[in-house]
Parts: sequence; structure tokens; C-alpha cells
Amino acid sequence: MSCILIVTETESFLLTSIMERLEKASYQTTVVHADTDAINDVKETVCGVLVYTDDKLLEQRQALNFLKDKAIMDDIPIFIIGDITNVKAIEAMIPKELVVREYTRPINVNDLAESVNSLIKQYGAKVKKKILVVDDSGTTLRNVKGWLEDRYNVILANSAAMAIKYLAMNRPDLVLLDYDMPVVDGKQVLEMIRTETEFTDIPVMFLTAKEDEESFLKVKDLKPERYMKKTMTPGEIVKSVDDFFKKRKGLKKP
Repeated sequence: MSCILIVTETESFLLTSIMERLEKASYQTTVVHADTDAINDVKETVCGVLVYTDDKLLEQRQALNFLKDKAIMDDIPIFIIGDITNVKAIEAMIPKELVVREYTRPINVNDLAESVNSLIKQYGAKVKKKILVVDDSGTTLRNVKGWLEDRYNVILANSAAMAIKYLAMNRPDLVLLDYDMPVVDGKQVLEMIRTETEFTDIPVMFLTAKEDEESFLKVKDLKPERYMKKTMTPGEIVKSVDDFFKKRKGLKKP
């Protein structure tokens, strides 16, 4: 279930009603105070942040700055709720380009929930990274898709030929590549990727059952981003992918 993080210093009937309506729309809601540690301790995958403003929240500049950085790093849409004065004041701390929508009181809870739901879906479709998963095992393809599809747009290819055909027409943000495939193996696929000008710089991670050092050394010079073993837990695999995109985004910062 997708999680909407609500950052507030307020307890109110209106906030409770908003939470109930969002939960009816199949979102989990997690409420935290405007505190850096509290925001950082949220373990759920956050698909949107509601900043419910008041005068006390506006004093928490460090937490709001941390929230801004988190939204940039993790591509999370921000929604602001409050009276017109507080909404305008928060723009000085959270740049307006990061805010998907502002809602000023008085608020219709049903309209707000429908708007947030629609905008999160639009935002997710726009920013989800594309991952091409290449493996001759249907079970592996289904499993990896299940692990990643909440965060990423996952495309499946059950052969090297299908992967190359996809790459000729599309550009994924990452390729997760099996090593041991029939006819054309993962090493040969990566060699083709590295020699084709159009997609030579597409990042590739191996996700393979091959654990011998010899297999790793054969592809080392082709510079895969990582060599992951299928014995890793789903959580470890997802974290490796998440960390890759976070690091890549950090490197692009000015």
C-alpha cells in the first residue's frame, strides 16, 4: 500500500477527516511532527507528502529544509494545506516548483482527497524510472517485477533478443541482467550494450545465480554497476536499486 506522509504540528478534526478519506482511497497515512529524525525514521515508501501548516510548523526550518531535500532526492510530490498566510510563508522554505498543489482553507475533504489521489498517480507515471529486467526464468521475472513495481516502471524481457529489440526503441534508466541465459548470455548482452553508440552508457546491474569469481571477472571490464546474487533477499535487491538511483541523482546535483 502506498504511503502518504503527513507532516504537521496540529491535531484537528479536519486532519482526521483528511486521513480517513485518503485511507478510503487505499493510501496508508503516516503522521509525524516536523522533526528531522521523525521524518527520517519513516520506513514506508512515501508516494506523497502533505504539509499541514500552522504558525508552529513554520518555526521548524531545519525539518522543512530536510523535507525539501528528501523530496528532491526521492522524487516525492509535496502538497501544502493551510490558510493563505501560512501557505505563502512556507514558499520561502520549500520552493514552489517542488509543490504540486496548494490547498487553502476552507477545504472540502472529498475534493482534496480526489485531487491528491489523481495528482500522485500523474506524478508517479511521470517520474518513475524505467527498469528493464532480462532473465530467461519466468518465475524470476515475475518476482522481480513484484518487488520493484511500486517504485519503478518495470519492463520484462525473457531473452537477449527481446532485450535488444526493446533497447533499439526505448531507453531504460537501468537494466537488471541475468548472466546464465541460453543462446546469448548476459555477458554477450552487456558487450552489445557497451558497443552500441545509442545505449552504451545505459547502466547495467547483473542479477544472477552465478556466484563464482571467474564469472564476475569476465564482465568486470565491461563496468556493470553492480554484480548482485539471486541469493540476496528481496529487500536487499530493492535497496540496491534504490541506492543506485539515489547515488546517481546525487552525482547530478550542481
